This record gives sequence, C-alpha cells and structure tokens, in this order.
Amino acid sequence: MEGNHMSPPPAPPTPTTDGDDSCRIEVTDLATDGVTLLVCLCGLVGNGAVLWLLGFRIRRNPITVYILNLAVADFTFLLFMVTSALLYMMQNICSTVVSLMYLRSLFLLSLFSYNMGLYLLTAISIERCVSILCPLWYHCRRPQCLSALVCALLWALSIAVIAAVTSLCLLHEHEHCQMALISMYVLNFLIFAPLMVISSTILFIKVQCGSQQHQPKRLYIAVFLTVLFFLLLALPLSIWNFLQQFNYTNVPSQIVFLLACINSSINPFIYFLVGSCWRHCSLVSLQVALQRVFEGPEDNMACSNNTTMDALAPAC
Repeated sequence: MEGNHMSPPPAPPTPTTDGDDSCRIEVTDLATDGVTLLVCLCGLVGNGAVLWLLGFRIRRNPITVYILNLAVADFTFLLFMVTSALLYMMQNICSTVVSLMYLRSLFLLSLFSYNMGLYLLTAISIERCVSILCPLWYHCRRPQCLSALVCALLWALSIAVIAAVTSLCLLHEHEHCQMALISMYVLNFLIFAPLMVISSTILFIKVQCGSQQHQPKRLYIAVFLTVLFFLLLALPLSIWNFLQQFNYTNVPSQIVFLLACINSSINPFIYFLVGSCWRHCSLVSLQVALQRVFEGPEDNMACSNNTTMDALAPAC
C-alpha cells in the first residue's frame, strides 16, 4: 500500500542526522503540532462540558439528542488528534519511531468521527428545516424517538463505512484502498454535504424572512453557525483527502487537520456565545447558555388532544 493514497494526519519530514545532533527539530512542524495540540485540548474541555451538561443536567429533547451525539463525535475526533499530534511531536523532536500501521489506524479512526460529525450536522439541518416548513406536523406527528433512531442509524452507517475502508486500506493493496476512500468522499460530497447546505440555506432564508416569529432564533443561529464553520474549517479536510487520491497535495496536511480540530473545538463556544449574547450581552454559565439555546419555545408547543392533531396535520 503506497503512503500517498492514505496519509495519516500531519506527517513530519523524515528526520535526518547531522554530526552529533541526533535530534533535528523542525521548528515549523513542531509549532504547528503544538498549536494543534493546544486547540484539541481546549476542544476536549469544551465538548466534555457539553457532554456532562446535556447528559446529566439539562432536560432531554429532540435537538439535544443530536447535539449530545455531535459532542461525542467531536470529542472522539479531538482525542485521536491529540494522540496523533503527540506522536508526531515525538518524531519531530527526537526521531522517535512510530509504527506506520498505528498512525494509519489513528487516521482512519479520526475519519470515522469526522464522518459522524458531517452526518449529524446534515440530520440536524434537515430536522430544523422540517420544523420550519412543516411546524404543525413536526410538533404534533413527529415520533418521540425519531432523534435517537436517526442517531443510531447514522452511527451504524459511519461504522459500516469506516469498517469497509479500514479492511481495504489495511489488508489489501493500495488500488482497493484508493477506491474505498474515493467512494467514501463521494458519499460525503454528493449526498450529505449538499443536503446539509440546501437545508441550512432554506432554514436561514425562512428565519431571515421573519415569517416564523415564534420560532427559537437562538437555536437556528447556533445551527447555522455550526454548519457554516463546518463548511469553512472541516470540509477542506475532505477536499484535501479526496485530491490526495489523485496525487494533488499542494496544501500541507498539518493545516487542514488544524482547521478540522478548530471546527470540532469551536461548537461549545458557539453555544455559549449565542446563549449569552442575545439582546442583553451578558456572560452566563455554560449550562444557562445551553438551556437558552436548546430549551426554546418549541419545547412547550404540543397538541392538546388527538382532535387537534387531526385538524392540524393537513396544514403541512
């Protein structure tokens, strides 16, 4: 299997030895890895706090189920990136030998978490779009366990995709690995990413038109910003990996992985800022911010009885 078809995250240049200097330090690579490590650690703290609050302190609702799973995906992605950054810093500093198979395994595991984040953001965008386009159906007919079911199916899909890629990339020749990776990126680019962009655009237009005055705008702003930052910061990783399959690698791998780490770290800060700075720009605790964002007016909207449900359903 040729390395250029599946390179692990930020790979340093091959260490060399000059005279008595057995530890040749690449300052740029070391600095980039250090920044990546710092970003990942901050992201782990932020996502860990979101996991704790949404899991044990805040009342569960359809949107918090998605956000909780998104925090799990971001947390695991950052965990793999911390491990990778530490290994590469060791290689840069003292030419520590790390198994290429181990690095590729970390890379594939990080792709698993990365894909899951994309799938979840697509599901969140579509559900928020449906809640605006068909509000009566959403509040009166939507199955209570739909969020948990969708998340379970997306985890299963992500596991199946990465299992297929792993089996082909670690056990077979590079042609099979290349086709598996290209197929995975085609799935991301042609199905999930367009659905996410289209639904988020509709959501943004509907909210900006002001036709949904009762809708919780904090929630929609948080969702829109999360999707926007994913497109700006995380999507370059997929584009870089896809182009790499055709030996087009002008952009350093460290940059795209750093951007992806920033994306996975920034979501808790989005929730905090949107929950804090809205009309009255006052700092509040993360728990209060999350409650303001995710426990919106829609939680209190319900159909009083089956007759009301039957009367409202055709309106969608």
